Amino acid sequence: MKTLWFVGLVVILLPAVVFFAGQFGMLKGKAPGDLGVHNGRLKPPSNTPNSVSSQAGLYPEHPQRGYADISPLHYQGDGASALRKLVDIVRALPATTVVTETSDYLYAQSTTPTLKFTDDVEFWLNPAQQVIHVRSASRIGRKDFAVNRARVESIRAQFERN
Repeated sequence: MKTLWFVGLVVILLPAVVFFAGQFGMLKGKAPGDLGVHNGRLKPPSNTPNSVSSQAGLYPEHPQRGYADISPLHYQGDGASALRKLVDIVRALPATTVVTETSDYLYAQSTTPTLKFTDDVEFWLNPAQQVIHVRSASRIGRKDFAVNRARVESIRAQFERN
C-alpha cells in the first residue's frame, strides 16, 4: 500500500517539478561550441531522434540519418536576397532569437513555450547549388516529438509563399 502511495505521489509531483525546472531555465541546456559551417558542412545530426538536417545524407552510416533527413530550402535568383528573406521569417518566429547572421550563415535559438527547452537552428547559403541548408536540433532530451521538423517545414512554407 505504501509503495502505491509513493508511486502516485511521484506521478503527481514529477510533472510539476519538470514544469518549474523549465520555467527557471534549467532545461535550456548549453549552446554547442561546434556550430557553424566547417568544410561546407553544418554539424551532423544528433545521435538521438531530436534533430533534422538537410545534410544528413552526407553521413550515410549515421544512426539517425533516416529520422533527421529533411530537404534544404530551394531558391531561384540572388542568394543574398533569399537569405535576407529567410532572416525576416526567422526573426518573426515566436520565442526565437537570431544569434549570428553573416552573408551566408544564420544561427538562431528557439525556445519551446511550456518547458522552455532551447533548440539550435542553423542555415547555410550554398549559392552553387541554389539551396539553403538547414539543421535544427534540441540541446537536451532524447526525442523532440517532431518539433524541429515542424519548425523547419513551417519556415519552408513561409519561405516558398513569400
